Amino acid sequence: MKLEQGVREKNNGWTFTESRKDLKEPLVMVFGNRYALESADIYQELKEMYPNGHVVFGSTSGEILESKVFDESIVLTAIEFEKSSFKVVRENMASHSMNVENLGQSLVNSLPQKDLKHVFIISEGTNVNGSGLINGLEANLQPGVSISGGLCGDDARFERTLASYNENPKEGEVVCIGFYGSSLEITCANYGGWTGFGPQRTITKSKNNILHELDGKPALDLYKLYLGDKADDLPEAALLYPLSVHMPDSKEVIVRTILNIDETNNTMILAGDVPVGSKVQLMMSTVDDIAEGAAVAGEYAMRDRKSDPELALLVSCVGRKLVLDQRTEEEIEEVISTIGAKASVMGFYSYGELAPFAGQKECKLHNQTMTLTLFSE
Repeated sequence: MKLEQGVREKNNGWTFTESRKDLKEPLVMVFGNRYALESADIYQELKEMYPNGHVVFGSTSGEILESKVFDESIVLTAIEFEKSSFKVVRENMASHSMNVENLGQSLVNSLPQKDLKHVFIISEGTNVNGSGLINGLEANLQPGVSISGGLCGDDARFERTLASYNENPKEGEVVCIGFYGSSLEITCANYGGWTGFGPQRTITKSKNNILHELDGKPALDLYKLYLGDKADDLPEAALLYPLSVHMPDSKEVIVRTILNIDETNNTMILAGDVPVGSKVQLMMSTVDDIAEGAAVAGEYAMRDRKSDPELALLVSCVGRKLVLDQRTEEEIEEVISTIGAKASVMGFYSYGELAPFAGQKECKLHNQTMTLTLFSE
């Protein structure tokens, strides 16, 4: 595996971490600030740098490269696989009448299934039900093929997110990268570090990812009551107080971020499904708990690996970044301390993370977690 990495900070040109390489048909992963990716020349700029590259874009709520976290920048990692291969496909939600499950199925159907080992998703982040996307992806995926990735971000604005493959970034895109080959070792894991507080309530009315009622009362009213003065800052304030969701048919607790609120219908729109009968509770965290959670995620991802990772793709939630504030890089440093300094690190802050729970195969949508996908050939 040959790699090169670079960053373009605001009002500056590209800076690479080491001398440029002559890469043959690389996968070029580009994560950047939404405003930076709205440049009409951004794809042409990358195409001139990598004429034979497969260029994948995703907007972020912060960019990760090695041990640093950037804002208002663009980062890239170009990867040439020497013993394995990949294929990139994409779909737009508008082409599927916003039916995200159909979109997920279409993506998987576009991928050759032979020797498929892992699927990495970079998805529209503001209008997608991540749980539905996973359901669609897993419907026709062969057993044993793992899924990870993230929902694109837009800082804490929640206005619009962008993604694309081999064209200028745009809204509604979901990009799917399939990785192939027996020589590939890919492991993934996630962990949060958040703690529940306050009373536990039961979801009495919901539809997919729209939460209507808790204990028979309007969910948005109750949530605002707990937030007090901070309710004036919704939906951004919700990033600091996500919900833990214990679904009736699961032993695991899922964390859900509130992506938006609907004042007219008195509802909350979450990043993934919140089934009726689930138990929910408010959550909060500290800087130390989040940093420790990142280290745990790294330990889980390294568990049972046969070889040291060469590349680590990190997807962490924007809510974690808001809590960490000036200490954001601490969670990246914790990850590096657990996976080893030899791995090239790249990633972004997201509106949702896709990964299995430790020791499980089925992918889940998470919020407020650090998610790692580790690669080696």
